[in-house]
Formats: sequence, C-alpha cells, structure tokens
Amino acid sequence: MMTAMLRESGLLEMWAWLSGWLALDARQLIFMVATPMFIAVTVWEYRRIRHDARLMDVGEAFRNFGLGAGYQLTELLFAGIIAFPVYALVYHYRLLDLELTWLTGLLVLIGVDICFYLMHRSSHRMRWFWAAHVVHHSSERMNFSTAMRQNATNIFNGNWVFYLPLALIGFNPVWIGVAYAMSLVYQFFIHTTLVGRLHPWVELIFNTPSHHRVHHGRNPAYIDQNYGGVLIVWDRLLGTFVPEDERNPPEYGITRQIHSNNLLRLWTHEYVDLFRDMRRPGAVMSRLKHLWMPPDWERTDKD
Repeated sequence: MMTAMLRESGLLEMWAWLSGWLALDARQLIFMVATPMFIAVTVWEYRRIRHDARLMDVGEAFRNFGLGAGYQLTELLFAGIIAFPVYALVYHYRLLDLELTWLTGLLVLIGVDICFYLMHRSSHRMRWFWAAHVVHHSSERMNFSTAMRQNATNIFNGNWVFYLPLALIGFNPVWIGVAYAMSLVYQFFIHTTLVGRLHPWVELIFNTPSHHRVHHGRNPAYIDQNYGGVLIVWDRLLGTFVPEDERNPPEYGITRQIHSNNLLRLWTHEYVDLFRDMRRPGAVMSRLKHLWMPPDWERTDKD
C-alpha cells in the first residue's frame, strides 16, 4: 500500500525527470557538489589572513558567496531554456560522430580551455560581455571567496556561445559542460595570495595563483593580461602574458571602482552605464558600437 501510494503521488516521475535534467546540466551539479569544499577552503584561508583587512573582509566574503549563489541559481533555472536548445541544435548537425575515450576526453578539455581563453578575452575587450564579467573583478581583495563573485546575468549575457564550435565539431554538449565545470573548479584555487610562485615548469604551462593575481590587478601593466583558464600557454602564444612583478604588486579591483554592498547593483551597474552611454544622441550605429567596443572606449561626434 505504501508503494502504491508513492507511485500514485507522481513523485517518482518527477524525480526521473529531475535526475535526467541534472545529468544534462552536469556542470551545475558539479558546482553544487563542490561548493561545500569551496566553503571549507575559504574558512581555512580566513583563519590565515583574518587579521589583515587588505586581504579579507568577512562581510564581503559573504556577499561574494551570495553573488555566486545567484549565478548558480539563474544558470540552473534558465540554461535549459536558453542555452541547451541551441547546443542541441548545433550538435544535431555535428561534423563528426565522436565516442567518449581518453583521447576525446583530453581533446574536449583542451578545446574548452581554448574557448575559455577566447571568451575571457572578449569579456574584457567587448563591453557587453564586460558588463557581466566586471562583478568578478570589482573586489579590491584577492581570496578564495573572490572566485565565487559571479554575475547572475551570465546566462542571459550569451558568453556560452563561445563553446558552440566544440558541439559543431562533434563533442557532446554534456562533455563540454563537465569540462567547463572542471575548469572553473580548478580556477577557484588560483584566487589566493597565500601561494607564491610554483615550480618553473608549472608556471610555464598552467595558470597559477601568481599569474591570476596579475589578471586581477588594476595596475596599468597588468590590465587585460593572463586570460587563461587552466593553461597559461595560450597567453604566452598570443602575447597576453605578463609575469607577476614583486616590485609592482597587484592592486586589485577595477579602474572605475564601485563601492556598494547591494548585490543587485553589483550585478547591474555596468549595464546601467552601458545603456546610459547608448542613450546619448548620435547615429544608431554609433550608439550600438558601445556593445562591442572596449569598456574604456568613448564615443565622439565623429564616431
């Protein structure tokens, strides 16, 4: 009778649908499983740097995790409506039929890292993408909680399109999502000041805390450098690599710093500035340029 009651409740069908949905969005499932580990590591770091206000602010750390929770929630709710159908369509017309092997698994990891570099570089050099990414850089501290400082608008912003070529080649979008999640889990651990330079061979190939501190620096020499995710080789090959200079320690934050504790404002302030600039009088194409020009671009009457 108890089994019949459960079967007739509809919960089993709901769970079957939900488990399939979570498997499809495996990246968010990985993030949710990893979050307790992120919290534990952040607490450990806090115990090491809690006495230095330049490195740790408890209120900001909680806000950072709040920003990250908003990001995870919107991704979980809207990825299936916005991104998944596009990936399914592109994958349906894939060029190759690839099976999951050690080789294709390695190739999808490398492919995702290349796409991440392109996406990340565009997120700094195109204002529409910067409007979402800026929240990650607006903290004036560098610690593990900063890694969680993400924008809830990312799924609407469209930076997921950079990974579509992998699906067109023939890599299953679920594999792409898992590789992307693994990349972001790795990148969590490079947001710290507690780790100095690692072995030269590690620094040569991989993105490290030293390299990523440079990326978060607002020093003129550090701005828009070191875009890599897991690997730093793409920066070395494409001329966007700068090593950390002990004589010029990174100053964290953005050039037009926003000081706010309001999560909604932290998520949206650059969109507000962007659309305000687009409202200024001028030709339509001149106004639209704000979307794809760099964040520091200023429109003139001749543009």
